[in-house]
Amino acid sequence: MKCFLIKSLSCCFIIMAGCGTIVNKSRSNKQLGFVPFDDNHIQYEGRIEHKTDAAYLYWPGSTVRIKFNGTAIKVLLKDFNGQNYFNVIIDGVVVKKIRIDSVKKMYLLADSLEPGVHTIALFKRTQINKDYNRGYTKFFGFQIVGDGFVLSAPARKKRKMEFYGNSITCGHAIEDTTGTDSGQSFFENNYLSYAAITARNFKAQYYCIAESGIGLMAGFRKEIMPEIYNRTNPFDSLSSWNFDIYTPDVVVVNLLQNDEAVFKQPQSDAFKRRFGNRMPAEQQIVRSYQAFIQKIRSHYPKAYIICVLGNMNITQAGSPWPGYVNRAVADMNDRKVLTHFFPYKGAPKHPLIKDHELMAASLTEFIRANIKWQ
Repeated sequence: MKCFLIKSLSCCFIIMAGCGTIVNKSRSNKQLGFVPFDDNHIQYEGRIEHKTDAAYLYWPGSTVRIKFNGTAIKVLLKDFNGQNYFNVIIDGVVVKKIRIDSVKKMYLLADSLEPGVHTIALFKRTQINKDYNRGYTKFFGFQIVGDGFVLSAPARKKRKMEFYGNSITCGHAIEDTTGTDSGQSFFENNYLSYAAITARNFKAQYYCIAESGIGLMAGFRKEIMPEIYNRTNPFDSLSSWNFDIYTPDVVVVNLLQNDEAVFKQPQSDAFKRRFGNRMPAEQQIVRSYQAFIQKIRSHYPKAYIICVLGNMNITQAGSPWPGYVNRAVADMNDRKVLTHFFPYKGAPKHPLIKDHELMAASLTEFIRANIKWQ
């Protein structure tokens, strides 16, 4: 391995060809060991917006990753209002979760690691949601502690998946074993959702566009999925996502649970806001679902699209909703649009970890049986 010594009046540092860049030997005015958010050694996964001051992490499952040689590392973050949690993943293993403060500050991710090469990832466990008063997190960069140095970003996974969904896909209340089905961010963990597990099963990149209470035609949020699905920041109607940035091989859509709940409450504000006093006809439901799938198809002409339902009461015996989805898909006559329904879990409230594991196993088996990856 060749090493080249570079000297100047203001700094003295070593660039090691083929092994990475030492970041803590600089004598310039830059913070020692700091790798800023816009450094190309940092890898991002998910719909993330880069502004002049930071990378803005909105959606659940948004991930920031760095590879370095060293024993300790920190991260500089600031949250919208202190409601977001992240998993800290070291060399592929979740070691802890951290809550991000609304004050900009450093967080120690790891210390006393074995000397050598390590990969650190921050995985956003929690969703962005106006009604929960939960917003984005700003990522400013990593701080490598001691004599460590940053390495080239890990190779990107070749396979790509994208999920559109509601609270089930978010992992809402997934860790709430109290039986209260709490919406607190502390109990939410998208990393253990069926969506994230399935993506990991296929060693695929993972993009998750999901929000609790969201519907296709109506839900418990003012906006519906067709109104926010193409945004980078779901809070901002002018924040348009560039679909050319990421082209998934497989898209999974798990919606309608909130539509079903709203349709049971025709006197509710959520219903009246969308339909007034008139119940939508079945054909309107079918066409609305079909129109959304066609929007996805327009962005991803070659992707497989899997239309799933469940595992809450929308797939229980006698439910008409699987029939609506089957009709919508059949009318499209698109051999790459498929359906797969999770069985009703047999109890109210949101699925817990074990339920998500069963859904992930079911979806994984379905994909292996029906989809040929490129």
